Amino acid sequence: MQENNKSKFSIEKLGENIKIYVSEEHKFGTDAFLLSDFAKIKRKDVAVDLGTGCGIIPLLWFRNLQQAPQQAYAVDIQQQAIEQLKISVEENCLVERLFPIHSDLKQLKGKIPFEKIDVVTCNPPYKAENSGILNKDVRHTIARHEVSCNINDVCFAAFSLLRFGGKLCICQRPERLADAIDSMRKNRIEPKRLRFVQKNSSTSPWLFLLEGKKGAKPFLQVEAPLIVQGKDGFSQELLDIYGFEHNLPR
Repeated sequence: MQENNKSKFSIEKLGENIKIYVSEEHKFGTDAFLLSDFAKIKRKDVAVDLGTGCGIIPLLWFRNLQQAPQQAYAVDIQQQAIEQLKISVEENCLVERLFPIHSDLKQLKGKIPFEKIDVVTCNPPYKAENSGILNKDVRHTIARHEVSCNINDVCFAAFSLLRFGGKLCICQRPERLADAIDSMRKNRIEPKRLRFVQKNSSTSPWLFLLEGKKGAKPFLQVEAPLIVQGKDGFSQELLDIYGFEHNLPR
């Protein structure tokens, strides 16, 4: 990648040996760290991140190469997002393990092996179609509103990609929980694990993390909430997820 392309982006450190290129259009927040951790990736896994943006979720999987997935695919419909990620992949020497895919998630056939994937993740647009005020920047609109895909598109794509027993992990706003469960079940992915994220023990959740398994039987485990705040700032669990306290997401 040529140096003049790199100069368009800034660099954030994710760990001792890994960094990510970000921009105003494609950056990351706390929810990406939470979803990456919630997915519980294993070394033998082949994983896919849909709507990857700058690639934060799959890059976090490779912070520890001994625990990283065997291979990972990162999909986004926006060319700049994939351009950024390609630079990050090259800089981190991951070209043989992390594969950026410029594609609509509804058109993945022939680009990623179907019915072979162990884990699919997606941090989808939080706002339902025809709700909220659209941003003038189309890149922000695609990331925040269901204009290019909706939750059902995500679940349908995941079903096509996943092996039997493979899992889909997403995060969403609590008001979309019924939509997420309904879409998973319509696409034969059974919700199996749910965790809410709260600022503290006395506040309502601002996010949920949901795991579904392809072909599984009904049984939903609701885990203890993840509390963001501790006595002196962030909770210890959140700091453990971040890994590097000095470089927390803005």
